[in-house]
Amino acid sequence: MKQNRLYGDLAWLWPLLSPPEDYAGEAKYWRETLREKLGPGRHHILELGVGGGHNLSHLTSDFKFTAVDRSREMLAHSIKLNPDVEHKRADMRKVRLDRKFNAVIIHDAISYMLTENDLLKTFRTAAAHLDKGGIFVTSPDYLTETFSDPSIHHNTRTHDETELTYVEYTYDPDPKDSKIETIMTYYIREKDDLRIEQDLHISGLFPMETWRRLFERAGFIFEAVDYPVHEDKRQGYLFVGVLGG
Repeated sequence: MKQNRLYGDLAWLWPLLSPPEDYAGEAKYWRETLREKLGPGRHHILELGVGGGHNLSHLTSDFKFTAVDRSREMLAHSIKLNPDVEHKRADMRKVRLDRKFNAVIIHDAISYMLTENDLLKTFRTAAAHLDKGGIFVTSPDYLTETFSDPSIHHNTRTHDETELTYVEYTYDPDPKDSKIETIMTYYIREKDDLRIEQDLHISGLFPMETWRRLFERAGFIFEAVDYPVHEDKRQGYLFVGVLGG
């Protein structure tokens, strides 16, 4: 099965699969957290792993953004949705923009970091773009403590003449490692035609203590903020770091 097709040849499904309006509730918590930490003003924020820019679209009226992603197809979605945002194509583990920001955020793209080394590289990217006292916020989809095997989600959406039904099946094929797998099945109906596509996504699964330890190793003071946004009612967190001296 091919991997990460949603960020490549199936990226055209993204606005139908996960439309921008679905992110309003999540964005409220990001906005409140950033405002609490940064204070008033139109602060300049870097988003790493912006994807299609749907969460970002709810924050641009409050803050000035620069956005990074390594998927050309997903960047095209974000550029269309957020035309006033500067976009760069790069890997968030390696990118260096030679600029400082008031904050760095990573939405659920952080879940694609599969090893502790991947996480640490990404946290160091965040630190490299902040001065002392700068803010870093991220949120993984799952923690070891909050994941139930299997996790199943499905929905049907329609736009114009396209109807999409998707089934998302997430499971842990090897509890001894730090990875889980999600198999996405898409039932795409256009007029009288039905086609079925599948897509494999591999993401990281780490305990809370690993996140805390790696935040601190990258130079951040760590805080976990409640983030009650998940449909299955599992505990969610925004991980907030303040860069030390």
